Amino acid sequence: MWVPDLRNRHPVRYLAIVEALAEAIARGALRPGDRLPTHRELAWRLGVNVSTVTRAYVEATRRHLISGEVGRGTFVLSESREAMLFGLDSPAAALAARTIDLSVNIPASPGDAVDAAEIEATLADLAARQRLGGTLGHPSAALIAQARIAGATWLAARGLDIRPGDVIPTAGAQQALLAVLLALCRPGDPVLVEDLTFPGIKALARQLALPLHGVATDGEGILPDALDRAARATSARVVVVVPALQNPTGATMGAARQQAVAEIARQRGLQVIEDDVYGMLAETPPLARLLPETCTIVTSLSKCVAGGLRFGVIAGTSAAVRAVAAEPQTTLWPLAPLMIEIACRWLEDGTAQRRVRWQREEIAARYRLARRALPGRPEGDPRPSPHVWLTLPTEDPDPAALCRRAGLEVVPAATFAVTREPPQRIRVSLTAAASRADLSRALDRLHRLGAAWSR
Repeated sequence: MWVPDLRNRHPVRYLAIVEALAEAIARGALRPGDRLPTHRELAWRLGVNVSTVTRAYVEATRRHLISGEVGRGTFVLSESREAMLFGLDSPAAALAARTIDLSVNIPASPGDAVDAAEIEATLADLAARQRLGGTLGHPSAALIAQARIAGATWLAARGLDIRPGDVIPTAGAQQALLAVLLALCRPGDPVLVEDLTFPGIKALARQLALPLHGVATDGEGILPDALDRAARATSARVVVVVPALQNPTGATMGAARQQAVAEIARQRGLQVIEDDVYGMLAETPPLARLLPETCTIVTSLSKCVAGGLRFGVIAGTSAAVRAVAAEPQTTLWPLAPLMIEIACRWLEDGTAQRRVRWQREEIAARYRLARRALPGRPEGDPRPSPHVWLTLPTEDPDPAALCRRAGLEVVPAATFAVTREPPQRIRVSLTAAASRADLSRALDRLHRLGAAWSR
């Protein structure tokens, strides 16, 4: 039976258990599939409360170290990899293991001190204005109205003149996509997407039983002729597109491509869902302006302001927006008032816009580092992207495994592929590295592996 030694560990007991568990997996003392002691057994052997062990197991589950099965027990996850990466201080643990995580598509951080100062100032202001009292209840009608105005202001910066009444606040873009798909589709309805698409839409399609059909793309995103063929072949009524800094390829539609895609959408009667979460970073106008009656725009603050700021919007004058608005249980009721308060405050006082400007500058600097370090760089002056799409010269069906052995966490093409055999490519999130120095070290490792820009 595994019993950890908690001496010289974290002073908080449940966190000390998690730390010991992570180390045991990392050094092989615990292996995938090993059964852990029951909560009561481990509590008795350690001389702690059962609730302490329960809390430790919950935290270890959240960090993807273990999994509990009702009636069977708690087991080490078979997919646990380099468990130290899930340690209590993950940046320090990753550095100690010489692993740099470039797998998570999150905004770059200006630093813990900056983040803490901005959120503390915001909370202090909300407290002074007596705005915190209602944050433990349901969002009020007045707060929802304020969120609609803030959302319309955000979209106005994207060149969209949308009334607050045509904006539906959500708890992030994923919830927004779920609500729109529920409004437009029934189980079994075909949905068109880019042939390499973001994991969020694949997860939603599985949950809603919606078959995805990939549409061929190039350096500017979805190809109009391919969209036309796919619409005719599948009789699909819905297409989900990411025109700005598409994930994973970084492709951005130019004006002519947007016009051509919009024309095909009109000819084929397609309802367009535009995922614009990277739009503020690309500074290109959204596709929605060309299709005001049939395009629903979905966006959020999580990719360009702060990853944990769960505030998004559904907007437009399409039938889909009206259908979503008729079911507030799917959008408004789950909203956290504190998130709305923070998001509205940052959109009103300029904090959000300031963080976006900083994010653009940081992405541009990191993108320049990548272009200097990696061969096959795009010609001309492509738009800086927070993520890049690379080829690896390997016969390994999982190129990410090759990177992992070199101390890098990246995402393989299989995560994004819809209709074809995954290419030997990986997505690298430039903004995931804690600093430019970490990114430079990671890019050097990628260069030694032979990684090259994919066209």
